[in-house]
Amino acid sequence: MINWERVNELREEIGAEDFAEVVELFLEEVELVIEKLRESPDYATLGEDLHFLKGSALNLGFRNFSGLCQAGETASSEEAAASVDIPEILGSYKTSKQAFQEGLRA
Repeated sequence: MINWERVNELREEIGAEDFAEVVELFLEEVELVIEKLRESPDYATLGEDLHFLKGSALNLGFRNFSGLCQAGETASSEEAAASVDIPEILGSYKTSKQAFQEGLRA
């Protein structure tokens, strides 16, 4: 679910103090898009939203979540945005975020 090797690389690259800031910023920005998908997804911009989420997820090692975002982004680019399983993406984010936060505390 979480690529801890990537998480540790990022922490080493930017330092522990800045890492906490990056995590906070990541979660704030991602939560805005997640809320949009939860409340009123716009299929015209779904590919762009999922591209953003995918990139953010990869930066922090959210492996499964980023894979679902990639699949949805691809479907959107192939004019199949309505087929994207948004609840699955939202569920993956919630589970990934929880695993990530628990892993950081451990």
